[in-house]
Amino acid sequence: MKTSPLALPTLYVGLMSGTSLDGIDAALVEITPHTPPTLIGTTAVAMPDALHGQLLHLCHSSSVTFAELAAAEDAFCRLQARAVNTLLAEHGVAHHQIAAIGSHGQTIEHAPEGHQGGPRYTWQLDNPSLLAELTGCAVVADFRRRDLAAGGQAAPLAPAFHQALFGARAGEQLVLNLGGFANLTWLSSQPGQAVVGFDTGPANVLLDAWFGQHHVGRFDQQGAWAASGCVDTALLERLLQEPFFQQPPPRSTGRELFHLDWLQRHLTGHEAPCDIQATLAELTVASIAQGIAQLPLGDQKANLLVCGGGAHNDHLMERLAAHLPHMALVSPATLGWPEDWIEAGAFAWLAHQRLHGLPGNLPSVTGASGPRVLGGIYAA
Repeated sequence: MKTSPLALPTLYVGLMSGTSLDGIDAALVEITPHTPPTLIGTTAVAMPDALHGQLLHLCHSSSVTFAELAAAEDAFCRLQARAVNTLLAEHGVAHHQIAAIGSHGQTIEHAPEGHQGGPRYTWQLDNPSLLAELTGCAVVADFRRRDLAAGGQAAPLAPAFHQALFGARAGEQLVLNLGGFANLTWLSSQPGQAVVGFDTGPANVLLDAWFGQHHVGRFDQQGAWAASGCVDTALLERLLQEPFFQQPPPRSTGRELFHLDWLQRHLTGHEAPCDIQATLAELTVASIAQGIAQLPLGDQKANLLVCGGGAHNDHLMERLAAHLPHMALVSPATLGWPEDWIEAGAFAWLAHQRLHGLPGNLPSVTGASGPRVLGGIYAA
């Protein structure tokens, strides 16, 4: 007797390590037909300093050896396996009860428009074969390149998951992820309106990098340093002249464009460091507000569900509220999905889509020529 795909286990693990490079998030998710995905459990494993440094080197160096790539990939994969095995042990789940792990990998470079006339590419460091060996679970990985092959940006992919989670809610819904970069999803209340999603610009990536230049630690706790400074309006205007901010969707970006050298090119040398931090926070919220202004919302009221690490930055949240007075800022935790786990949950859902032969992208978001089944399967 043939086994139906629906006879697969209903538990999935999603793994996410974003551009903030702060660690591995692992989410245990139950996915059954006709109901939104349910978050069962979570764990996070911090990024060791050595691996953090290795990954930053890969992201920014113009000269990288295969040995360096292999060393970083191996360490990254073993950290992922630790996160998965810890998660399963904490929740009393055996590896055979997991349908699949969905692994995003670690983005090293993202060039959906190509580089200096070369081919379009996106590169995520990952070793799903080793991850399957270390966990005893099937792994689905390499989600982005099929969308890219179909003419898309390969990012963002989370809006399809946002639709699965929040698409049935009444009214206009905006989902804002504040990770290393900020991306926005619009779920319209109008029947037939396609989902819109795109990157709005940098979020934590510049704030963390600038903070690290002047303080011990990786990030500005609750935005306290930014709150101590004053926004330099002239600097902000120069930063907002970057053509990316005026580019219509579909659009995505990464460390290839927004990095400390990019910031330094806009500085005069007379700005106080804390004022630069305040200005970078303002750049984040101003570019988000510009992105929302590109949507055909007008003065309609909308719910803004804020997720990602930046949702814990009190200063950023205060500035968002000031820029978007017509938006109701909503914590997704009130809907069963705490802000830290939606991105990891998205890759559990994408693994489910792949195992069931269902599309994982939204052409209206990425610009791909059509829906595509994303990712490759690595058996347990």
